[in-house]
Amino acid sequence: MRASVTVRVPGSTSNLGAGFDCVGVAVARWLQVTARAAPPTSGSGRRRGEPGKQVTIERRGTLTALSMAPEHDLVYRGFVAACSAAQREAPPALFLTAESDIPVARGLGSSAAAVVAGAVAATALLELDLGKDALAALCAELEGHPDNVAPAIYGGANLVLREPEGRGGLSVTPLTIHESLALVFAVPTLVLETQRARAVLPRTVLHARAVEAAARSAALVHGLAHADPRLLAAGLDDVLHVPYRRSLVPGYDVVVSAARAAGAFGATLSGSGPTILAVATPERAAEIGAAMVRAWKDVGMEAETFHVRRPAGGYEAA
Repeated sequence: MRASVTVRVPGSTSNLGAGFDCVGVAVARWLQVTARAAPPTSGSGRRRGEPGKQVTIERRGTLTALSMAPEHDLVYRGFVAACSAAQREAPPALFLTAESDIPVARGLGSSAAAVVAGAVAATALLELDLGKDALAALCAELEGHPDNVAPAIYGGANLVLREPEGRGGLSVTPLTIHESLALVFAVPTLVLETQRARAVLPRTVLHARAVEAAARSAALVHGLAHADPRLLAAGLDDVLHVPYRRSLVPGYDVVVSAARAAGAFGATLSGSGPTILAVATPERAAEIGAAMVRAWKDVGMEAETFHVRRPAGGYEAA
C-alpha cells in the first residue's frame, strides 16, 4: 500500500439535448482528492464511517456546502466500492481531503466525479487490479449515470451504452467534437437535485415521439462532429426529457432564447439542469455566456458563465 495518493477528476456535461442518458463530455472543472491511510485512533477529532472503520473527510471549495456523514459521502462510497470489487478490505482508518470547483447539484457531473475520484484513489492507494473498464462499470452501478461516469474516467466526449443483459459492463465509444465548436455554460445559483429532475419524466412516451428523439440524437452526434448548424439546432432541441424538466428551471426559455439570439447554434440543459449549455463558435462564446447571464438576471436569478473550447481529459492519479 502506498503512503498517500492524489487524484484529479473532471466534471462533465451529459445529454447535450437529444443525447439523453448516453452522451457525455468531460469539462475542465476539477475535483481533487488526496487519500492516505492512518493508524486507527480513538481521538474525538476522528469521524466514524461504517462500523469498524474510521474515516475523516475534509471538504474544500464547492464541497463545503455538503454536510453528510462520512459513510454517505460519494468519495468514500466510491473508495469502498473499488475495494469490494477487488475483494480487498478498505483501510481501517482513512483520511480524505476533497477540493472541487465543480458546482454541486447543477448538472455538471459532481456526483460522478466524486464516485470516480474515490474509486481511483482506492485503486492507486491499495494498488488494486482495476482497469478503466472495471472502474467505469462499478462507478456507473453506484452513481447511476454512466454518461457522466465515462467522461470522468476516459475523458473527451463519449457515447455510452450498457452492454446487453447478461454481459454486464458498459460500451464506451469516443465521439468527435469539431474543433470549430465551443461549449458555453451558464450556471445559476439554483440547486436542482437529480432525483427531482428524474421524477418529472413520464414512464412511457408515444412511439412517434421516440422515433423523433432517435432522429434528433443522430442529428446531435453528426452535428457535433461536423459543426453542422442545422443538425446542431435539431439535436440540441430535445423532445424526450427537456420538455418535462424545463418547468423546474425558472427562466429556462428566456435564457435559451438569449443564447440563440447571441449566436449560439442551440442551447439546452446540462445534464438534468439547472445549468444551461450552449454550443457555439469560440469567437461568440463570451458574448453568448454574458447574454445568458443577463437573461437570468432579468428574471431575478444570479448566474455565472464559463466556456471550454475542447473536452477535458480523464482522471489523473499520482
